[in-house]
Amino acid sequence: MNTHFTVFERNLHLERYPAKHQHVSLQAWDAADEYIIEHVETCSLLTNSSNKDTPVIVINDDFGALTCWFSDKSPIFISDSWISHKSVMTNLMINGLETDNVEFCDALTDLKDIINTKAKVVLIKIPRSLALLEQQLITLQSVLDEDSTIIAAGKVKTVQNSVLKLFEKYIGKTTTSLAKKKARLIFSKYDGIKTEKSPYPTIVSDPLIPFSLSNHANVFCREHLDIGARILLKNLPNALDKKVIDLGCGNGVIGVSILDQNKNAHVTFVDESFMAVESAKENVMNHIGNLDRATFIVSNCLEELLKVESSNYDIVLCNPPFHQQNTITDHVAHQMFNDAKMALKHGGELRIVGNRHLDYPIKLKKLFGGYEVIDSNKKFSILSTYKARQ
Repeated sequence: MNTHFTVFERNLHLERYPAKHQHVSLQAWDAADEYIIEHVETCSLLTNSSNKDTPVIVINDDFGALTCWFSDKSPIFISDSWISHKSVMTNLMINGLETDNVEFCDALTDLKDIINTKAKVVLIKIPRSLALLEQQLITLQSVLDEDSTIIAAGKVKTVQNSVLKLFEKYIGKTTTSLAKKKARLIFSKYDGIKTEKSPYPTIVSDPLIPFSLSNHANVFCREHLDIGARILLKNLPNALDKKVIDLGCGNGVIGVSILDQNKNAHVTFVDESFMAVESAKENVMNHIGNLDRATFIVSNCLEELLKVESSNYDIVLCNPPFHQQNTITDHVAHQMFNDAKMALKHGGELRIVGNRHLDYPIKLKKLFGGYEVIDSNKKFSILSTYKARQ
């Protein structure tokens, strides 16, 4: 894996988090990171900045290239991804950079609460989700003025008209750079607040569930019940009086259904998205009426939970993702299965839903010794496996 990031003859060692699970072909930055750094440095946008008086905001920095490069400018790092938070912290330490210089914020943070003045420079990596970008641009308005410089970057294929229209709608006049190494910059000039009302969270109802779902902007399938969840909902295990983990919980529809159907069940909702976990919390509160039988953890798979307890759960339910940030990969699902095994009691069950073309059966057989197909259709299968009894 290439870990040597070099721009303007300055070298940084950057790793994707967690490094031990990454494919050797992947690296912790892209051409968009290089392009935005080159532009900021060439134009001396931060040369005369005073760190505290003119804060630099860095948004959606996947693995820390931008935050590490500008760490001496006391940047405010904003991301909805726990993995990105861990990546930035790890790469700051690897490079001997001051972690205290960086203010870490999740995507639900109200910037007015942490910034006493207007932002001088805002650097944005274009996220996968247009809804997340929209919410972030709405939130940014309160800390911008006509002197703020807003620069976004992404692969050419991500800098689409729909993206530019969001910048025009919520920030102001927007232009783009020439393409360079298949990356492009977006320049936007703030010209006053366009809206004070956010369309998020969205509310979704479905005949399959007896409650509505609140979805913050970055929740997967925020406009409808995703098809993987639909088949899993029809094949939930008996969880009466059980300790259950909803791993990769999203809006919490699986875990809320377990709480709804099983008296005295306790569900731990886990996701690496702050917005997903907050959505799950709101949905438990709205339907169950309290949080007494629920725990909420933002984590890379079950890392944070396993720091405090293991072999303590009866059931793990999981609808695994097959991407990390903008990269398609199966390592997240594989780590979920390994972590689930450590979290389960002996005799405990892991039940997953997955696309039939993925190699999940091979992995489950190798890790647990076997599996059972509970249900399947043309696209998805429900697989069940158990941690061996002592």
